Amino acid sequence: MPQFIVVSGGVISGVGKGVTVASIGKILQEYGFSVTAIKIDPYINYDAGTLRPTEHGEVWVTYDGGEIDQDLGNYERFLNMDIPKKNNLTTGQIYKKIIDDERAGKYLGKTVQFIPHIPDEIKRRIKDASDGYDFCIIEVGGTIGDYENIPFLFAMKSIERDIGKENMIYILVTYLPIPSHIDEMKTKPTQQAIRMLGENGIFADFIICRAKKELDNVRKKKIEIYANIRSDHIISEPDIDTIYRIPLDLEKDKMGMKILNEFKIIPRKNPDWTEWKNLVNNVTNSGKDVTIAMVCKYINIGDYGLKDSYVSVNQALQHAGANLGFSVKIKWIDSKKFEEDENALNELKNYDGIIVPGGFGASGVEGKIKAIGFARKNNIPFLGLCYGMQLAIVEFARNVCNMKDANTTEVDEKTEYPVIKILESQKDLIKDQKYGGTMRLGAYAAILDENSIVFELYRKLGRLETDAERIKEIKKESNQLFRLGVLNENNKVIIERHRHRYEVNPDFTKQIQDKGLIFSGYHLRTDGTKLMEFIELPNHKFFIATQSHPEFKSSLNKPSPLFFGFVKSCIK
Repeated sequence: MPQFIVVSGGVISGVGKGVTVASIGKILQEYGFSVTAIKIDPYINYDAGTLRPTEHGEVWVTYDGGEIDQDLGNYERFLNMDIPKKNNLTTGQIYKKIIDDERAGKYLGKTVQFIPHIPDEIKRRIKDASDGYDFCIIEVGGTIGDYENIPFLFAMKSIERDIGKENMIYILVTYLPIPSHIDEMKTKPTQQAIRMLGENGIFADFIICRAKKELDNVRKKKIEIYANIRSDHIISEPDIDTIYRIPLDLEKDKMGMKILNEFKIIPRKNPDWTEWKNLVNNVTNSGKDVTIAMVCKYINIGDYGLKDSYVSVNQALQHAGANLGFSVKIKWIDSKKFEEDENALNELKNYDGIIVPGGFGASGVEGKIKAIGFARKNNIPFLGLCYGMQLAIVEFARNVCNMKDANTTEVDEKTEYPVIKILESQKDLIKDQKYGGTMRLGAYAAILDENSIVFELYRKLGRLETDAERIKEIKKESNQLFRLGVLNENNKVIIERHRHRYEVNPDFTKQIQDKGLIFSGYHLRTDGTKLMEFIELPNHKFFIATQSHPEFKSSLNKPSPLFFGFVKSCIK
């Protein structure tokens, strides 16, 4: 049975619970323990797939095709492990399962009620996701006091009753504001969060205090008295320059040993933070910078910018830079500005490289296409991700292959040259408005051209699945063989995650390749259809795009090959 750590948040959302969970998990790993993490999202949506990025941030994709809150991305980046979609619980999932079971007669005439059926389903899912690990860290989304959190907090107390308090601890992550008109750190919101947590029968074993500045002794004493908690269990977590510094800062407070002591557990090994510290230093203080233009559209909500829409792309750039000894600076550019003023494209000459990340819909598309063309013509390093690859093909078809007004049918259904189109098998689903089931989601295998730049990048960073026995192992492990497609023992294979509806139209691949754009990798479906996964221009400084989202498999000490190659070319 695992030991459980429940992390909840107070005062405001977005306070940093996710990175705190990831950091605690990383610390426990360094002490020699196996760790998994679960994210509870109290919204009624079934998953994050239909949520607006400008409100909720990026949609994280798990290897098994889950569309999840971005916090799971932080868990995977810190823990260096694949976390399945069952590790994300939403209110929508819980109620749908209960209602489906009731309609199917599985309750045998019993009255179905909030208690016990809702908490019992939550508990069942948590026990399933945590099975086999030494520690399971559960993040309860939202803030204490939200009505929608009540069933999940009730379930936590029920688990505690089942396994005993000695096997469960609670951590409250809270925010201490410093109002500008008085310039004093205030503890009252935190006191209210502690009170509301207590109303659910939960009393924090640790309180992690987020603020712009470090917590002083006066404020710590106030919280200690109000929460009736030991002062050394009140941990200061001020704003920092990179999220990867958080485990190091928490360990300065001996967070790992304090948690283990609370559980009365002895460490299995002594932590070694040497490599992690060196990489963190490269992220922030390398003394050498490259600047990347991120040409995108999900960056504005009202009067504020939300760069969390592309948080994994941002992090993958940081990982690549850290491993190359460079800090990466990102300039976020709204692609629509290039549609309004084509002369604004000259601004892109000021950057070492250009990225066009994923997205959906027609907004800002022509601006992205113009930026891609500018990168191609001016030999500026370019990396296209998902929609970025599709639009790179549109640009090349229009301006090199003389396919005037070539487009994706996502933008123009009547285009004469539909170089990107939707899969035939998905059209019926779209007609029925079943948008949640129309995408290619999760990890898919791609067969690479051994003479390509993409192949060499994956080979150098040890990400090729080339061994015949390994291919057999992947087939045996996978319960969804369609994600692997048709493989043989001689294939040079890589596996990346996907989230898209539209594909490269096979009717145009030969014409495009004849003009010099190389399709350097593809997924071979069991019906014989080739789905193009990578493109590259061999004589360009760096012009590579992928239908996948390689940012979802990048971490600080294992950077994505494509991001590594891109940043390296930007440095040159």
